[in-house]
Amino acid sequence: MKWTDIQDIAIALTEAHPDVDPQYVRFTDLHKWVMALDGFDDSPDRAGEKVLEAIQMAWIDEV
Repeated sequence: MKWTDIQDIAIALTEAHPDVDPQYVRFTDLHKWVMALDGFDDSPDRAGEKVLEAIQMAWIDEV
């Protein structure tokens, strides 16, 4: 997975953190959690605020 795989990341986060309300996740935590996902292989520097916001919105939709 790369940072551009927004939907796949949202699904993986839903499975990895089922008890978390993504609406209240800080971007710093979100960044760490994405980096820790199995199958994620991308540079930590490629995730800006817009990418993290898109992931968070997709995660909210997934939940």
